[in-house]
Amino acid sequence: MSEHILNSLYQVLLTRKGAEPSESYVASLYDKGAAEITGKVSEEAEETNAESLRLEKSPDDTQIRDALKNEAADLLFHLMVMLAYHEVTPDEVFEVLEGRFGKSGHEEKASRC
Repeated sequence: MSEHILNSLYQVLLTRKGAEPSESYVASLYDKGAAEITGKVSEEAEETNAESLRLEKSPDDTQIRDALKNEAADLLFHLMVMLAYHEVTPDEVFEVLEGRFGKSGHEEKASRC
């Protein structure tokens, strides 16, 4: 089985921890800390949400569909930056998702309370 793109991206993001902030966008985020990274995640989530709402109104609009895909990729990228910053691996997140798989959302949420 080939390496999952999120695992590959995670490994690249880890290497950016040793890069100069002036030479790497990711290193510049790491240099500014968690507050900057979470701000980027929030910004990208808002942009993704906006495209989702636009697509709901115009479900056949391929430009909006493409915009949603691009914003979702930006969101995933910045989420991966956050995870790498804290050294939380994609596999750890996948394990949580796998543990929730097959449970109803209500049941799973109640188990965390």
